[in-house]
Amino acid sequence: MHNRIIFTGGPGSGKTSVIDFLQSLGYPSAPEVGRKVIKAQLAQAGRALPWDDKSAFRDAMVDEELARYQAFSGDDGIIFFDRSMLDSYGYSLLENLTIPESLLSHCRELVYHPRVFIFPPWQAIYANDMERKQDFSVAVATYHEMQKAYEAFGYELIEVPKWSVAKRAGFILAKVGEALQTP
Repeated sequence: MHNRIIFTGGPGSGKTSVIDFLQSLGYPSAPEVGRKVIKAQLAQAGRALPWDDKSAFRDAMVDEELARYQAFSGDDGIIFFDRSMLDSYGYSLLENLTIPESLLSHCRELVYHPRVFIFPPWQAIYANDMERKQDFSVAVATYHEMQKAYEAFGYELIEVPKWSVAKRAGFILAKVGEALQTP
């Protein structure tokens, strides 16, 4: 569905802050699955973590992405997605993981709007926490792999400027108005 608007990029670039702001304005959103997987794994002392079993972490994200996509199957309005199935593909590239055919199929078959908002690395706002342990250089590398992933599947990337959360949200809403006019 072309109403599914993706935010992608490296970690710590402000995606979730903008999603939260848009949600406060009444726009529905689909939260990032990576943090959900990490929190669940930490709570149960699991190993499907980006610093432990990277393949299991990726597979858990794929399962969560599929469930999240299906959860919004009946919605006709705009939905902002904090990452998508293609981010799991990009993560596989970043970590040199074998890419299962099922992941490639999901990337081809799950339909999102063809224009994707990509958030560039921004060291001034980058911060580590319990779920984000990688350093800034990994955030930069992740950004580049996400670019490759989305371009490989034919998506057009729109870079989000390094502005305040409110200004970024305004930029995105203006672009979404234009983007929804395009098939």
